[in-house]
Amino acid sequence: MKQNLHILFLCGWYPSRVFPTNGDFIQRHAEAVSKQQKVTVLHIVTDDHSVEDIEIVSKKSPQLNVHIAYVKPQKNALIKIALFWKAYQLLLKKVIDFDIIHLNEIYPFGIFAKLTSYKLKKPYLISEHFTGYLKASNLKTPFFQKLISKYIVKKAFAICNVSDYLSNNMKEMGFKGNFVTVPNVVDTDIFTPKKIENVFLKLVHVSNLKDAHKNISGMLRVAKLLDEKLDYFEWKFVGNNGNEYKDFLQKLNLKNGKVSFLEHQNQKEIAILLQEATICISFSNYETFGIVITEAIASGTPVISTNTGIAMDLKTHDFCSVIPIKDEEALFQEILNAKKTFENIDVEKMHAFVKQEFSKEIILNKFSLLYYQSLKK
Repeated sequence: MKQNLHILFLCGWYPSRVFPTNGDFIQRHAEAVSKQQKVTVLHIVTDDHSVEDIEIVSKKSPQLNVHIAYVKPQKNALIKIALFWKAYQLLLKKVIDFDIIHLNEIYPFGIFAKLTSYKLKKPYLISEHFTGYLKASNLKTPFFQKLISKYIVKKAFAICNVSDYLSNNMKEMGFKGNFVTVPNVVDTDIFTPKKIENVFLKLVHVSNLKDAHKNISGMLRVAKLLDEKLDYFEWKFVGNNGNEYKDFLQKLNLKNGKVSFLEHQNQKEIAILLQEATICISFSNYETFGIVITEAIASGTPVISTNTGIAMDLKTHDFCSVIPIKDEEALFQEILNAKKTFENIDVEKMHAFVKQEFSKEIILNKFSLLYYQSLKK
């Protein structure tokens, strides 16, 4: 068996000119795999500004080629499906040969993966990140979609969810397959410890700031409780300008604390914010993984998180305090007790833990093992 494989990453999500950060966690998977294997990424996305029905943009490098098809919006669903299928066929022609299909997003791109797998006799495996498979998301999946998705999962060599938490939720939904957890990638060269003793409490939260998912309003109410207790603190919310929370924040009328919102930051900027923080807060109602949790730990910053995603696997570690979902009083008390809770943490050990579990090299090895196993089957 050849050592250097060619992996076809078929992606429902991937950074593009339409959504520059959408699926950046998949991009990091692709980059990790490309350190040893050749990777070709195929992605299709609707672009409201497209003039042509289909426009293909390619970016090539020795180990990682990316081909994105931008499709003109269509009001007719059947025409849209036809255009996506045509775009997929055009993208496939750019791939000379490959060994394995690595599907990212079960539905609808799993249909393409299954048909290609059957036609070319190539194995496929799946990486899934979608929060819609979590019970707590309350997303109602159409019967037909669920039926097709279950078939796609069953026929895959492996389904590599990013957390046991997501796998368990999918199993409870009736999905059957070879579940193997392969987490998200943390760039441990960027997220490194550089801690200084803060003279006052500095909190940071990083996400898309969607309230139904991340419970921003709950954290702001906790900020009000801190405001009544502490002489001063800062809480930075990173992800967008926070305009939707300005009226709510004004009604809270904070006197002693400072709450600020920052637009989306790149990884290096997030690393600095995490290094400067006393605690990283994740108060999500549901989460498949929660990449900022591991990035904070790699940066030497302890975490308070709800019992979602990867936090479920970190309960026994002294750098992560796990609390119930929506429990604002628990979050308030954990923040107040943080100095005692996290007094014995070792930032170098925290970084080493993340490097051992979530670095590019670790994720590359996990995927490569599955690739070789799939070819032997």
